[in-house]
This record gives sequence, structure tokens and C-alpha cells, in this order.
Amino acid sequence: MHATTIGVDLAKQVFAIHGVDQHGKTVLRKTLKRAQMVEFFTRITPCTVAIEACGSAHYWGRTLQHLGHTVRLIAPQFVKPYVQGNKHDAADAAAICEAASRPAMRFVAVKTAQSQAVLALHRVRDGFIKARTAQANQLRGLLAEFGLSIAHGLSKLLQEVKKVIADMENGLPPLMRDLAQRLLSHLLEVDKQVQEIDLQVRQLCRESEVCHRLEQVPGIGPLTASALEATVGDNIASFKNGRQLAAFLGLVPKQHSSGGKQRLQGISKRGDSYLRRLLVHGARAVLHHTMRKPGTANCWLQQLAGRRNMNIACVAQANKTARIVWAMLVHGSKFRAELPTVSGRQLSAA
Repeated sequence: MHATTIGVDLAKQVFAIHGVDQHGKTVLRKTLKRAQMVEFFTRITPCTVAIEACGSAHYWGRTLQHLGHTVRLIAPQFVKPYVQGNKHDAADAAAICEAASRPAMRFVAVKTAQSQAVLALHRVRDGFIKARTAQANQLRGLLAEFGLSIAHGLSKLLQEVKKVIADMENGLPPLMRDLAQRLLSHLLEVDKQVQEIDLQVRQLCRESEVCHRLEQVPGIGPLTASALEATVGDNIASFKNGRQLAAFLGLVPKQHSSGGKQRLQGISKRGDSYLRRLLVHGARAVLHHTMRKPGTANCWLQQLAGRRNMNIACVAQANKTARIVWAMLVHGSKFRAELPTVSGRQLSAA
């Protein structure tokens, strides 16, 4: 068996394997259990191993790279067109192998264990924030059923609920009073977890030289800087220019062009929605500061907000931020706010 390309369909316990030689002829079809994966790829000659970018793909990518293989991770939407016939594990493995052989195929970079750990920290924090918001809304809604209206805002909610629980003359039934105390305790615990993760993220940023440079860009704080470093810091060279990074984050218009006529629509919203959300929120803060700052009447961002609307201006600023980040990471430079303009556009990183 002289397979040059092997497609692997990942699963929890049983993995489908499909291998082809240099002429594209099938030379391998088999299934392996999880415990047999490392032993099998240790015995064979190093080759190109294609894996669909799904759960545990980065772990297996690092493991197979350590064994000397060249790993190619492929996004699931790029594999689906190559599935022939009915969908099953063997057909998926063959489709992955076929997709990896396409010369124009785009691949996903294998993340390091540290980058995955940082991104896991971000995902857990995002989940805690959603749980905190849901718990606060539930507590506010339940108390409203008893005629107790709570002001908006987490800090005001915590203060007023404590007063409601302590007030014995507000007509709140003892059962609901105990329940409100239980919900408040849970809300405080979730909020504590969010604050502890925030401290951990800030500590990671202080230890990273890349994050320290990225935080100099307006609209980028510790959260965005650490997420950018973990997501694109290791493979920034795979983006030819800043526009490719912006497109990777879904900050460029969708196209529906035909017959030589160009039709541009809203932003594509492709890629990492979490990272795009951080950049857009940061751009919103930059826009708010620009609109309030005196002497910025000629600022392109303020002029754009006046011509179109605030949301379009925020996305445009986020797009610009992504391009600045690309320039800083590729060239290893620091952010410089004042640079000469080129064709009316200001460049902020050398």
C-alpha cells in the first residue's frame, strides 16, 4: 500500500479511512477504532492526511503532524460537494480525500494546544455571559409578576433584588422570597466566574508581546487581542493581504455577480462570528468616541456615519481594524496613529 493522500472521517470511536496513490487510484479502504489510529499512522509512510475540520480535528491534526504526516484540514462546506451517492462514513472519507486533491482547495490551519485553550476560555466566558443575562431576565420577569419592577442593568438588579428580599412589607410570598434568594445567589456566582475569567484573560495579554501591540489599536482590548492572537496569530502568513483577513472574518460584502455586472450585498458574516462581534463592538466604541471628540469633522469615519448610518460605519471601521491587525502581525510592527495618507486613506501600520 503506497497511499500518497489519505482521507479520514472522524467520529467518536470508529474512523473511516480512504487512501489513494499518486495517480488517484484507490488503494485503501478500511475502518479503525480510536485506539488503532496512532498505531496505524505510525506504521505507514508519511503522506498527506486530509481531515474534515470538525470536533477533535485539531487534536488529531497535531497528533499526525507529530508522526511526520502532512495534515490538511478542510471546512465541511467544501467537502459536501464531493460526496457521491448516499452519505455514510466511507463516502465521507472518499469525499475528504477527493477534496484534498483539488489544487484550488483552501485549508484550515491546525491550531496549537495553547491557542485552543485560549479560545476555549473565550467560549466559556461567552457562555457564562449568556447564562448571566438569561438568569437576570428570569429574575426580573418573575418579580414583575408580583408587581416589583426592577430597573435595567446588572448592578441595579443586584442592588434592588437585595432590597426586595430584605423588605418584609412588600407582600412577596415567603416561597417566592426564598426562590429570589436562590436565583440571586446563582446570578452572583455566574458573575463571579465571568470576572475571574476576565482577570485571567488580562493576565494572558500582559504576558504576550503580540497582545500588547494589538491593544494599541483603537477598538481592541484584552479580549479582542487575545482572541485575534489565538485565532490568526499562528497562520497570519496564509493571508496575502489585509482584505483576505477581513473576508475571513466576514467583514466584506457578499457578491451575487453575473454577466459582467457586479452586485454587492451586505457583509458575508462568514468565519468566526465571535471574533467578528468583538471587532464590531470595538468599532462601535471608536465611532462613539469619534463623534464626541471635537475637531474630527473631517474624519472619514464621521463623514461615513453622516452619509450612511451608524451600523455601516461600524462595520467599515471593523474592516479597517482587521487590515491594520494583518499589517501589524505580518510585519511585526507597532501601531502608529499618524501616518501620511495614500489616495485619501490613512494607513495605521507599517
